[in-house]
Amino acid sequence: MTGKIFRYAFLVGVLALLLCAMLYFGLQYRQTLDETYDALRQEAVYAARGISLEGRRYLEGLPVEKRITWIDAEGNVLYDSLGRELPNQAGLPEVEEARAQGAGQATRPSESEGSANLYYACLLEDGTVLRLSSPVSALREALVTVSPVLWVFVLVLTASGVLAFRAAKQILKPVNELDLDHLGEARSYPELTPLITRLQEQRLTIQEQIEELHQRQKEFSVLTENMTEGFLLLDREGRVLSINAAARLLLPQAVIGEQLSEDVDLTARESSILALGGSRGEAVFSRDEHSWQLVASPVRSRSRIVGAVLLWLDVTEREQRERLRQEFSANVSHELKTPLTSISGFAELMAQGTVPPDKVVEFSAEIQRQSQRLITLVQDIIRLSRLDEGARLPEPESVDLLELGEDVLDSLRSLAEQQGLRLEAQGERVRIRGVWQLLNEMVYNLCDNAIKYNRPGGSVCLSTGRLEGCPFLRVSDTGIGIPEQEQSRVFERFYRVDKSHSKQIGGTGLGLSIVKHGAQYHGARVSLESKPGVGTAVTLIFPNTDPQPAEAD
Repeated sequence: MTGKIFRYAFLVGVLALLLCAMLYFGLQYRQTLDETYDALRQEAVYAARGISLEGRRYLEGLPVEKRITWIDAEGNVLYDSLGRELPNQAGLPEVEEARAQGAGQATRPSESEGSANLYYACLLEDGTVLRLSSPVSALREALVTVSPVLWVFVLVLTASGVLAFRAAKQILKPVNELDLDHLGEARSYPELTPLITRLQEQRLTIQEQIEELHQRQKEFSVLTENMTEGFLLLDREGRVLSINAAARLLLPQAVIGEQLSEDVDLTARESSILALGGSRGEAVFSRDEHSWQLVASPVRSRSRIVGAVLLWLDVTEREQRERLRQEFSANVSHELKTPLTSISGFAELMAQGTVPPDKVVEFSAEIQRQSQRLITLVQDIIRLSRLDEGARLPEPESVDLLELGEDVLDSLRSLAEQQGLRLEAQGERVRIRGVWQLLNEMVYNLCDNAIKYNRPGGSVCLSTGRLEGCPFLRVSDTGIGIPEQEQSRVFERFYRVDKSHSKQIGGTGLGLSIVKHGAQYHGARVSLESKPGVGTAVTLIFPNTDPQPAEAD
């Protein structure tokens, strides 16, 4: 074991020294190369100044230390310090780079000498190129001057070997003497077997526990992150331990590991304080057209509060249903009270005998009209309740939309004639599969509204056909129309655009609601187009459930 530790430690030392040596000589070589190029560059600057003043005579008067070559614009050699005949130099890399960028350098074998040289060339003002060169061997000679460093490396390597050997001895000495049962009495390395065995068992146990914790953490994260409800877990100091995506949208300022800041929603902060104090709290608030119920509960362990859990439940649909229920109850109460009040008033007058004989018929007719209005209202409410509750309806059958429309118009013709309205049915015969009774009520309500809210001498047109391959039924009129801001609400229950006009004609405000629910039952789409003073058109577009053409009459 000692030998292994020694060999590994010594090899590490050798490798470290080799890497250091390579790095050192590499850096030294790079530095020497840069210094050589800098020297050539500086000498080129001086030579360029001399040439600009004295020309060739300046070069001839220089001592021959570095080779200097003067090249004209075509690449011909004007002067060479070695006095040799050189071929055209235009294609050499340092010359081309100098002409392109003003200066260039390269390391390559010399064409005349055969040895590797360093070249530096610069472009002169007259377009000629001045080149200086130095042999690469000068770099090697410069590196040789650092040979004392090699002796340092040898000394360090020797010291590394000695230290590695001593370190191996010192490391193994306490290990060989170690014994778990009798500490300090172990004399041989095999005595480490009990320690290794116990450490391995403990490691396996710890690893299993860590994996189990990681698995539970993953499961917890998956569950909370995929919850539609917001989830926030706090420790007993109020610091955030966990928060899922839904809660992060509601509390973007909450940061894991920190307490809830002052910027956090006041309801959340108050609920968290209440829960950390040991009390359970609930609150309902609205934000961005959504309603949320916040439930805050303390977390206890051994009768001590160790944290709190905050849970946000989306109760938008519940709140909307409650609001609609309240509105529906209020509207039903009002609508029922109006005819009942009239009936009760007229009946009371008649019972007291204070009504003149010539008014009895008039009062009786009013009682009958209000009773009929009350019956119609109750029937419409029952229809809507059945549709809301999903009551079982008759089996769907094949229904001809044009024939159905003609029957509805015939039943309303006498009412239309009283107002001088013209009724018309047109289009092609198309069939759908649906509940005839419900479809009849839908079309009846559309046509009834078109007549009631029309102008004297106007018209009502019912048309059928196919739109983008789907059957449709459209009822259009030339009536008073609906303002654009009111069009999105006309399908709400008891909603009336002109309450005074609706009161005069006796409408219940449920007709278009029945149309909407009937369309949903048949999977149809409802579109409304209206312009005040021009008229209204309501279109029902049905799915293509019965593609066979209707039989001709």
